[in-house]
Amino acid sequence: MFESLSERLGGVFDRLTRQGALSEDDVKTALREVRVALLEADVSLPVARDFVKAVQDKATGQAVTRSVTPGQQVVKIVHDELVHVLAGDDDDPGALKIDSAPAPILMVGLQGSGKTTTTAKLAKRLTEKAGKRVLMASLDTNRPAAMEQLAILGTQIGVDTLPIVTGESAVQIAKRAKQQATFGGYDVYMLDTAGRLSIDDELMTQVEQVRDVVTPRETLLVVDGLTGQDAVTTAQNFDDRIGISGVVLTRMDGDGRGGAALSMRAVTGKPIKFVGLGEKVDALETFEPGRIAGRILGMGDIVALVEKAQETFEAEQAERMMKRFQKGQFNMNDLKGQLDQMLKMGGMEGMMGMMPGMQKMKKQADAAGLDDKVLRRQIALINSMTKKERANPQILQASRKKRVAAGAGLEVQELNRLLKQHRQMADMMKKMGKMGKKGMMRNLGSLFGGGGGPSEAEIKAAQAQMGKMPGGLPGGLGGMGGGALPPGLSGFGKKK
Repeated sequence: MFESLSERLGGVFDRLTRQGALSEDDVKTALREVRVALLEADVSLPVARDFVKAVQDKATGQAVTRSVTPGQQVVKIVHDELVHVLAGDDDDPGALKIDSAPAPILMVGLQGSGKTTTTAKLAKRLTEKAGKRVLMASLDTNRPAAMEQLAILGTQIGVDTLPIVTGESAVQIAKRAKQQATFGGYDVYMLDTAGRLSIDDELMTQVEQVRDVVTPRETLLVVDGLTGQDAVTTAQNFDDRIGISGVVLTRMDGDGRGGAALSMRAVTGKPIKFVGLGEKVDALETFEPGRIAGRILGMGDIVALVEKAQETFEAEQAERMMKRFQKGQFNMNDLKGQLDQMLKMGGMEGMMGMMPGMQKMKKQADAAGLDDKVLRRQIALINSMTKKERANPQILQASRKKRVAAGAGLEVQELNRLLKQHRQMADMMKKMGKMGKKGMMRNLGSLFGGGGGPSEAEIKAAQAQMGKMPGGLPGGLGGMGGGALPPGLSGFGKKK
């Protein structure tokens, strides 16, 4: 979402940080480019103007121009101002007020914004991460099969939905949901209201009536992040008429320019609480202003990377792998586990976006043909091997190689590159295994070699998260920092 903005800002700051000393004119010139970059990213003009003015006031003093690292000081000021624009003055903008059971959450928005799917995603998140008992109810009596869609999603995620009674109005359904949530001992009940293709009196009146019946603890507006400044206008209109407590931006994994996210808080005064990053029911993340600012400025998001590893890596599997590494054992089954893990954590692009200094490597990776197809081809090659060959890849000689490559529908050259990658990773795992658990945790430092790097607080948070994992990060991730591609991948899968 922020790729073009990140690329433009990266170029500006590269020029700044290369200079030994900065004059006020240097800073002003750089900030003019920053303003252009923000406007091109679809940030509203008043927000871009205020942002640049705030940064300029802080960045043109003697403390910066006479600093030992003036360029980096300016980057830090821009980072802090980005966080302020995204978060406002709230200490915890993403927190939901659901302390009194049953707490009603009203989901509102236009048709096509992903409201029903977001309702299910949030219900799943509250159930699994907050331990809440949730009831979902669809109030959409207009859209065909809207109620059935929510019921199907409820079955998929294991969350109860209010039984469908045909002929009821939205207000009647809301009253029934409130009653069932109270008598059924639910902590939260979520009401998915009807949407329209545009804001109209009928829509607003219906939502107002539902709001007056249930008195929601949270009224969350779901808007499509790809609509740019229209999303901000929609938020303003809903807030004026209904009163919203927060925003959920969907399709933030798309190719939009991200201006809505940067403008939303400043223009409406309402926090962005969550962002949708795909169609899957677990593709919803808390909106963390500090992390988003870090991603925009190419500093990565190492805490999110470690959290993803923790969520997708089973403790028992990590313990088994740790013991194998300490013995210097690393075969093709282990490598396949690492590749599967990378796909679960968002694939090459998702992981590179979270690693400090890796944003600049994306184009090089694309030019080399490095994407998730590479990982899947490697997994196909391993699947084509016999159990004996996976356990002892050194027995793969010419005839076996031909058979394995043919079985995967690939060339022998690609198998040779995979075997080379395995040898490199086996050597790395052997060294890490000798370090023991503490040594493997210290190896996390190699992830912080990129430009900017995370803050001390982020490093401590990441290390604290790692402490909960028996084997630290998945083994193959330890060598992925410092602006380099994963061992062995740099030569794999080049486009012909």
